[in-house]
Amino acid sequence: MGIVMFYHLTRSTAEQTARTLVERAVTQGWRVMIRSPDAVSLDQLDARFWLVPEDGFLPHGQAGGPHDADQPVLLGPGPATNGAKALVLLDGADVSDDEARAMERVWIIFDGADTPRLTQAREMWKRITAAGHPAQYWSEDSGRWEKKAEKP
Repeated sequence: MGIVMFYHLTRSTAEQTARTLVERAVTQGWRVMIRSPDAVSLDQLDARFWLVPEDGFLPHGQAGGPHDADQPVLLGPGPATNGAKALVLLDGADVSDDEARAMERVWIIFDGADTPRLTQAREMWKRITAAGHPAQYWSEDSGRWEKKAEKP
């Protein structure tokens, strides 16, 4: 069982934070699933991963294609069909207890200025920690990422 990490955005964008985390995971040899219920958000992330930065293409694909299982990074609204060891949750996406147990990392990225997402993240923290998952809460209020809370 890995760690569920909550990233409370106050300065960075979800895209910037996700890209940093995903690049680190891919460097470690992990496959990653990026989950969002918002198709427009996934399309924008897909385009940005292809184009930005110019020298930093991130190998990935959108779910629903014939090669989903081969993708090092898969973007979609559903299950991780690429053998992912890391899961990024955006736009209010959720994770089951069983799925969280199977991952090395689950990253829950949420905008601190979005009250419904903040409330949802707090509820997820309670559910995740009550289920016995190790969890960390990270905030960038000070201008850099700092761990503010941890439950073993």
